[in-house]
Amino acid sequence: MDEFVSQIRARVLERMDLSRDMADEEIENLIGEETACVLQGVTLTLHERVQLERRVFNSLRKLDALQELLDDPEVSEVMVNGARHIFFEKAGEVFRWNQCFASEEKMQDIIQQIVGRHNRVVNLSNPIVDTRLEDGSRVNIVLSPISLDGSAITIRKFPEHPLDMDALIAKGAITEEAASLLASLVRARYSLLISGGTSSGKTTFLNALSQYIPEDERVITIEDSAELQIQGVSNLVRLETRNANMEGVMPVTIRDLIRTALRMRPDRIIVGECRGAEAFDMLQALNTGHDGGLSTAHGNSSRDILARLEMMVLMGMDLPIAAIRQQIASGIDVIVHLGRLSDRSRRVLEITEIQGIHDGEIVLSPLYQLQGEEGTWELVQTGALVNRKKLDMAGVQLPDEQGLCS
Repeated sequence: MDEFVSQIRARVLERMDLSRDMADEEIENLIGEETACVLQGVTLTLHERVQLERRVFNSLRKLDALQELLDDPEVSEVMVNGARHIFFEKAGEVFRWNQCFASEEKMQDIIQQIVGRHNRVVNLSNPIVDTRLEDGSRVNIVLSPISLDGSAITIRKFPEHPLDMDALIAKGAITEEAASLLASLVRARYSLLISGGTSSGKTTFLNALSQYIPEDERVITIEDSAELQIQGVSNLVRLETRNANMEGVMPVTIRDLIRTALRMRPDRIIVGECRGAEAFDMLQALNTGHDGGLSTAHGNSSRDILARLEMMVLMGMDLPIAAIRQQIASGIDVIVHLGRLSDRSRRVLEITEIQGIHDGEIVLSPLYQLQGEEGTWELVQTGALVNRKKLDMAGVQLPDEQGLCS
């Protein structure tokens, strides 16, 4: 099949009018004609022929060997380890794809096509880049020889229609009671940090939480590569970083965007992910009257993410640990920690309140914790919310059935 794809593609390229932008329908007609010529005397089923023509079209106008995977709504991740090795994740399992790129050169063409759509640059001088596809899917690219066995592409897909909290409850990611608590906290402008490991569902969960932001608020989102799907907010400004390039274009960083957002009259600032020195600016924003912020960060537990935040702040500012901890305790109200379990499900593992500082340490109070074992997991309430000031100021009541009134 690969040989037929190469032959038909070469013949179509010879007939294409490169002096103008040909319509997809014209390309498809050319492919059909050349396929008929190449397949004379060859027996293929109708399905195989349709697949063959689709592969040729994808190689000319789409993302070649990746396109069918990107079109499959059940595929959640695509992993390319050099031109000949493509893997994908579906329903939590990883499989090897039966297609590949014809050559490393063809793969490089696709890489440049991806990054060029969003003004990114990737080359030997800048061999690592983060970008996105038109549908918002997150893309990470590492060129060879940094990637030893050929350039690597990793694509994290997001559903066309973002999951809301009801869908997460139906999937067992969180209980209705815990979701009701978080809904109240978001409405009352508590600042939440969502932590978890890679592919634990942090971005999906942040998107779901955004449905509880009041419609009349002005929200500024800040991301490396725009992928958030904020729900129900009309007064929304989406900001995205920019890399420097060889033409003298200066970079625009997360830190730059946070500082700019403060001058844009935000009601809330949402930072897609904190990974470095921008954590200091985020905490500064949360501590200067911009309550209700949402952000994500990588961490192993609610306690672990605090140590990571301290290290991230120190990347950009030489401050005493005591001062950093005070900023964290004052700026972040609740940590929601997610994880991926042995059965491949993504669940809320902990919901933890930050109560303040005691003897130089940040005091954590677990509100919900996942307990049990595979097949009997249950998110159990383990504590009551102590800091109710924002709830009272916003006039928001917690659901009576949760028993969290102090």
